[in-house]
Amino acid sequence: MKRYERQIILPEIGILGQLKLAEAKVLIIGAGGLGCPVLQNLAAAGMGTIGIVDGDVVEETNLHRQYLYALNDCGRKKVDVACEVIANQNPEIKIIPYADYFTKENAPEISSDYQIIVDCTDSISARYLINDVAVANEIPMVYASVHKFEGQLSVFNYKNGPTYRCLFPENEILETVANCNNSGVLGVLPNILGAMQANEVLKIVLNFGEVLSGSLYLYNSLDNSAQTIEIQKNKLNK
Repeated sequence: MKRYERQIILPEIGILGQLKLAEAKVLIIGAGGLGCPVLQNLAAAGMGTIGIVDGDVVEETNLHRQYLYALNDCGRKKVDVACEVIANQNPEIKIIPYADYFTKENAPEISSDYQIIVDCTDSISARYLINDVAVANEIPMVYASVHKFEGQLSVFNYKNGPTYRCLFPENEILETVANCNNSGVLGVLPNILGAMQANEVLKIVLNFGEVLSGSLYLYNSLDNSAQTIEIQKNKLNK
């Protein structure tokens, strides 16, 4: 427990809270710009079991924002590298790699044993699938997305709260939204939002603070401005 001393002395956590973290199981979909800081922060906090789903390999263009990887990792599977790095960072936790993309075919089996899903993808269709799996499994979905200099964050399906479909009803136009690959992103931005995602996961597991359910947090890195807008639950959208 010495590793977690500075965390355990917080009255909101303590030994019991640290034990809760050790027993928790979190699934991270995507080991890229958002996934790297989520994984690093949760591993450092002592999250007991972390699943990582990603079918990608490391590319040189990833390195300015995906800090788990180094130049000599290029061409290797992201989940393989991530497991090695995190095992060295914190050998006390369990990392389960899924070197594949999250699809309708494998989603039920992969997600069945986890209590929280963290959406670290940059695909609208993947987010709908993650949302639907979270709803089916009755577990929260911790969401973030980034674009150029701006990011957004929310927690969906938390204690029967609004889902991703409540905010973004499925629409073909949404599939044309630009992502980091074709519009660019400031390297620090996904690391800021990913750390915030990890914070939401910790609040959910430890049951303290105010979870960002029913709200969408919007952040602009150019002037450090932020605003929060309310999300209404639509019972027709699950």
